[in-house]
Amino acid sequence: MRASNTPEKNKSLESWIWDAACSIRGAKDAAKYKDYILPLIFTKRLCDVFDDELNRIAKEVGSRQKAFQLVKADHKLVRFYLPLIPDDPEQPVWSVIRKLSDKIGEGVTTHMRAIARENPLLQGIIDRVDFNATTHGQRDLDDDRLSNLIEAISTKRLGLEDVEADIIGKSYEYLIRKFAEGSGQSAGEFYTPGEVGEIMARVLDPEPGMEIYDPASGSGGLLIKCELAMESKMEAANQSSYAPLKLFGQEYVPETWAMANMNMIIHDMEGQIEIGDTFKNPKFRDKRGKLRTFDRVVANPMWNQDWFTEADYDADELGRFLAGAGFPGKSSADWGWVQHMHASLNETGRAAVVLDTGAASRGSGNAGTNKEKIVCHWFVDQDLIESVLYLPENLFYNTTAPGIVLFLNKAKPKNRKGQVFLVNASQIFEKGDPKNFIPAAGIDRIAETLIAWKEEEKLSRIVDHAELQKNDYNISPSRYIHTSEAETYRPIAEIVEELNAIEAEAKETDAALRAILKQLGV
Repeated sequence: MRASNTPEKNKSLESWIWDAACSIRGAKDAAKYKDYILPLIFTKRLCDVFDDELNRIAKEVGSRQKAFQLVKADHKLVRFYLPLIPDDPEQPVWSVIRKLSDKIGEGVTTHMRAIARENPLLQGIIDRVDFNATTHGQRDLDDDRLSNLIEAISTKRLGLEDVEADIIGKSYEYLIRKFAEGSGQSAGEFYTPGEVGEIMARVLDPEPGMEIYDPASGSGGLLIKCELAMESKMEAANQSSYAPLKLFGQEYVPETWAMANMNMIIHDMEGQIEIGDTFKNPKFRDKRGKLRTFDRVVANPMWNQDWFTEADYDADELGRFLAGAGFPGKSSADWGWVQHMHASLNETGRAAVVLDTGAASRGSGNAGTNKEKIVCHWFVDQDLIESVLYLPENLFYNTTAPGIVLFLNKAKPKNRKGQVFLVNASQIFEKGDPKNFIPAAGIDRIAETLIAWKEEEKLSRIVDHAELQKNDYNISPSRYIHTSEAETYRPIAEIVEELNAIEAEAKETDAALRAILKQLGV
């Protein structure tokens, strides 16, 4: 029988997977070794599934010895061919790694690279880590600790009959979340809190067969959440036969790109994750070289990136940074990401993007010209913004700031034209350690409110464009929805963000003025 998908089963596997990760140097240091731990657990799953496939073939041909010979001759008989052949064919293929006793780091690296050579889909994913690497003559992960890790991973079987794809997938996501807890600022590069991703996916409501894209995919969590939301909807409708989503992503950091690919495969989902800088070289193009468009786009890009200049925007030949919106200013690329996502939507496409709260308010109330405000102004006037969600504080692992989710819709229903739905969910959370979290009931409440455009006192409001214009295009829900009687001011962090942006804008203007005066000889 296949393992049942129960909370107890999930918890058991999660506990095991975390204990295995901690076997190197304990929970405190586990995140430092994620680039070693994730590929090993991933490979254990590959090995055990390969064993199951060999056993199925052996029943038909009479022995595992013959099964090994057959799959070696025809790799198409299995999803992934593993060139790990035990001395005794009755032994599991993982035993080849488990029995390494000398030069373990070198041996593991050799086996990982051999697996990748036989499986193009895994190249650059499991063979990029050198388990024998040294820094200043000292092994990064010595053989004793590596042996402990291998032994800890060996204690549980991860085959098809032991654990279903959704359970191992959830446990792998759990491990990634635990690594995020210990990774500080770098956690934002690869992890978005699961509850935020679930809300985004449920509101976007993807249909079977749709193409979904994440231009800053991290570990692939938002794409996976979209697939899971679609599957859950189909199950609720008693639909047993439907097309999976087509998942596409791009990630800049090589280690995170590898993590995303492993995460997709271990969830038993197929997708295409490209590596590279989405801003400067988006990889998904059509046959004419134009930007490819998708049914849904989701992303949580790094907030307030300040290394893209006006020249970078001007150099774009794909029409992403619209003439009516333009350059959002060097101090933050948040609205630049929104422009890229908008350009990546087809005619009926919808998008959800996580941004810094300041992106919703910076420049409003400023008598001068603020580049971010001009871009926001354009999106409001084009009636592309469907809703804005203000999140609770201290959800994200790389910041205590609350963040917002901006929802775009290029085919906004007629009854929602000229309006934006604002939700202030800042109070819907529970305290956690080290981070707050949105409980299941809170996820349901927020998602259902956004889907239905349901107004509720101290939670949500439908605001027409005239009111937004009156407030200088401030689209922050906290500006319009006060969650308590005593709350009469906007959050201090939001005000500080706005002041910093005004100061940066002033410096930029001052520098430009000085340059002009210098040219005039004044």
